[in-house]
Amino acid sequence: MGFKLQHLSLLTLGIAVGVAISVGGSVFAEKAATPLDPHPLPLEDLRAFSEIFNKIKEDYVEPVDDKVILENAIRGMLSGLDPHSAYLNVDEFSDLQVGTSGEFGGLGIEVTMEDGFVKVVSPIDDTPAMRAGVVAGDLIIRLDETPVKGMTLTAAVAIMRGKVGEPLKLTIIRKGESLPLTITVVRDVIKTKSVKKEMLEPGFAYLRITSFQNRTKEQVYEAVAALKEEHGNEKLKGMVLDLRNNPGGVLGAAVGVSDAFINKGLIVYTQGRAEDSELKFNAKPDDILDGAPLVVLINGGSASASEIVAGALQDQKRALIMGSKSFGKGSVQTIFPMSSNTAVKFTTARYYTPSGRSIQAEGIVPDIAVEPLKLKLSQQSGFQRITEANLTGHLQGESERQQKDEQGNGTTVAPKADEEADPLENELPDGTATEDGKEKKPTLAEKDYVLNEALTLLKGLNILSGREIY
Repeated sequence: MGFKLQHLSLLTLGIAVGVAISVGGSVFAEKAATPLDPHPLPLEDLRAFSEIFNKIKEDYVEPVDDKVILENAIRGMLSGLDPHSAYLNVDEFSDLQVGTSGEFGGLGIEVTMEDGFVKVVSPIDDTPAMRAGVVAGDLIIRLDETPVKGMTLTAAVAIMRGKVGEPLKLTIIRKGESLPLTITVVRDVIKTKSVKKEMLEPGFAYLRITSFQNRTKEQVYEAVAALKEEHGNEKLKGMVLDLRNNPGGVLGAAVGVSDAFINKGLIVYTQGRAEDSELKFNAKPDDILDGAPLVVLINGGSASASEIVAGALQDQKRALIMGSKSFGKGSVQTIFPMSSNTAVKFTTARYYTPSGRSIQAEGIVPDIAVEPLKLKLSQQSGFQRITEANLTGHLQGESERQQKDEQGNGTTVAPKADEEADPLENELPDGTATEDGKEKKPTLAEKDYVLNEALTLLKGLNILSGREIY
């Protein structure tokens, strides 16, 4: 009925879809059970299927095409296995291939099905959904005025994709909110860049991976090279690898990114019933950070391939994991292209971290738990605390004595840099004016509390790595 071409994927998107097959009673009869047959066909159950098929053809209120009945049957056969097994028709298979390449149309959210509702695994960075305020864990109960309950995920995704430029009203149930929220998102062409970079402070780099696509490994190497060049081609002091709200992607990208930071040892292995589902992936020499400290950020929106990377770096003691527990998707889906450009996607294995942990329904537990907070720093009053230097008759320090000597010689002493600095610099939200009328930028702690904590930890690790511990 088609050829078998495996493509390992760790996509979190759980779209239940289908393919059309041609099945007749004679085919069932030809596969009668024999003592030597290890997988005899359940003929009684197949006869029941045939009877139901005929009943629908004869008695359903409206005529139904054979292809529609069979496609629906296959959809149900696969979707009943788990949320990630699916049947892809021509359009859906094409969408899946485009999604892993980094450009597709829609709202910009990765979704799955939970209790009959569409659950947001993660909004994608810089997309309409994220800008509109959709967050990981949201349950979508209505699309415009259409209830999601009873709808297949395939049908829900078809509505969400729609036409570029058209708005879609999402009715959402969110943890911590007593009433449903209504969020309007305008559809757009979603172009995702999987790797983003920034220098937080001189020598301390920040790398964010939004999803694991075919070229993510190469983009990581390019980004780190650019960050090193920005640092004068000197060794970086440390890096924060941000995998928060990263819903996953292709297995090869996760292995490649893990390998970039690990010199040797196991990265991940998979186990399933089929012989070819048992795979092991080991790291090759060379660490692109040359052993510099690494902190990895995860949260409940970090799933699948993100958990492979976090688990590998944690087990190999290459990084400290920080944030909140991850999503817990520890299964591998294999895509089998069929005839007529359709495909079947179903779960063929579980993956395990180097220490043998299965993440399925468990998630990665961070080494340091930090929940996201919103900080608002208060304006300083200008009151200066009393120190030793303020006490009358205090014993002068070296710098104070030097300053006095220079003044005695007629030398004008310029104020120190820190004395010139505005004490409110970088401590007020955007748009807040100080007495001199200047607007001050928010601090990193105000913009991203968890990232600020990661940077603080990274600085400590960098200091510690330069000391001998006895």
